[in-house]
Amino acid sequence: RGPMREPTYFVLASLLDGPLHGYAIIQRTAELSGGRVRLATGTLYTALDRLTAEGHVELVREEIVNGRVRRSYGLTPPGAGALRAEAARMAEAARLVTDRGRGLKAGGPTRKTSPA
Repeated sequence: RGPMREPTYFVLASLLDGPLHGYAIIQRTAELSGGRVRLATGTLYTALDRLTAEGHVELVREEIVNGRVRRSYGLTPPGAGALRAEAARMAEAARLVTDRGRGLKAGGPTRKTSPA
């Protein structure tokens, strides 16, 4: 399986501390991503349906709030494993750059230029 898309990563990460309902997932995802990931409601529920079918999240509770159904989702053990695997993949990719790039200046590599 290839790299996890950033919205998927942050949706799963939003559930690390326990189940959340949809709006709370949207808020937590934006918070964890530093505002980079902003999910529309339809996008979130499409992702949750896919993640449920893949076994990464599960519906843990349904309740009626103000006449509407509120569904709460939780991270499954396979979902937590997929999230950890993606975090490890990203950390290794970052380590490759940070370890090899230590000797470079912030402005980028310097090249010797020959006089024109």
